[in-house]
Amino acid sequence: MYDTVKDYYGKELQGSGDLKTDACCTVDNVPDYIKPIMAKIHPEVSGKYYGCGLVAPDLLAGMRILDLGSGSGQDCYVLSALVGEQGEVVGVDMTDEQLAVANRHVDYHREVFGFEKANVRFIKGYIEKLDQLGLEDNSFDVIVSNCVINLSPDKQAVLEQAHRLLKPGGELYFSDVYADRRVPEHLLNDSVLYGECLAGALYWNDFLTLAKQAGFADPRLVEDRPLLVGSEEISQKVGDINFYSATYRLFKLANLEPACEDYGQSVIYRGSIPNMQNYFLLDKHHIIEAGKPFPVCGNSYRMLKETRFNPHFEFAGNFDKHLGIFSGCGSDLPFDSGAKKTGGCC
Repeated sequence: MYDTVKDYYGKELQGSGDLKTDACCTVDNVPDYIKPIMAKIHPEVSGKYYGCGLVAPDLLAGMRILDLGSGSGQDCYVLSALVGEQGEVVGVDMTDEQLAVANRHVDYHREVFGFEKANVRFIKGYIEKLDQLGLEDNSFDVIVSNCVINLSPDKQAVLEQAHRLLKPGGELYFSDVYADRRVPEHLLNDSVLYGECLAGALYWNDFLTLAKQAGFADPRLVEDRPLLVGSEEISQKVGDINFYSATYRLFKLANLEPACEDYGQSVIYRGSIPNMQNYFLLDKHHIIEAGKPFPVCGNSYRMLKETRFNPHFEFAGNFDKHLGIFSGCGSDLPFDSGAKKTGGCC
């Protein structure tokens, strides 16, 4: 499918307006503090943006970030402003036309963000084959991806490579498209469905299995929404399959438990993360209000204590006494319901 994707994103699409589904997010979908950064992105870069969600987790100053499938570079440039001159952003993409756009505007964004030297670079390569790009093991704080992993023919390899490159305590934070059932094999040969992020979408439960096999024991769903298809032709092809845009965060933490186990632990958020003074969103089920004790399972406790978020929390409890399964956990379809006919990247 490499040639299909390269042709679709490098030649057939000339801008986000050419997409046949509601595949692109606008500035209206992002937090207020990021909108001024988005306004500084070069028009050519933003015009060829095909992402399906915001891939900017909190607390990125000074971080080293890898963007899988960086495209025209929009996410990389937004992240470059957030990491600052002490951080670095590396983008990987396989499409020459998209890389050309991204590379044309490195100096433009260095100047508009007021940096003495550029903190962004782009590499041509395949996200399934990161081991061929000279990137060191355990060298990135955060890895992001925006509506790209669904396009990969080997998603297991992508997740395994991401796990290899992350530092202990680092996270893979990415948006992508998922289906509520397995997409039939014959749809994989439809270049439009594949390019529009539908044919390659994983059944959500298969994704969770692959993530765990790659070493990410407890994937956390941050946000999701059902996707609408504007094309009647595409709607007829996908039939009753429902598609969702979802953002997950996966932490590289050894020996996380396969379920949410209760050890009587709790945390208090200090309210000290910039732009999140009132609450901290670990995932859609853990919105932690500042200043109040918040009971957590053992995995959530470790996701906060053994990562970059540690200084912003107070921790109570340990792992001495097991109290059984943590109440309120368990799941069927993890995504929120929406209109029946869905699809697209955003």
